[in-house]
Amino acid sequence: MKQNITLSLDKELLHKARILAATRETSVSRLLADELRRIVQEAESYERVMEEALTEIQTGFHLGGRPAFRDQLHER
Repeated sequence: MKQNITLSLDKELLHKARILAATRETSVSRLLADELRRIVQEAESYERVMEEALTEIQTGFHLGGRPAFRDQLHER
């Protein structure tokens, strides 16, 4: 479901946005909607990857080998 919003922009910015939209053969509304969609998807992706990374850090990594005690590692 789509919903309209009211947006206040500087006249010069709006002028440049209209030119940009025209060069891309779209509307300013579509240009802004696409950019907002991209920003939201990027933020959601970042959050998902961050959660996965934190889970891996908490779980730890198996690097192979066998566990050794400090004394065994530093025998003299």
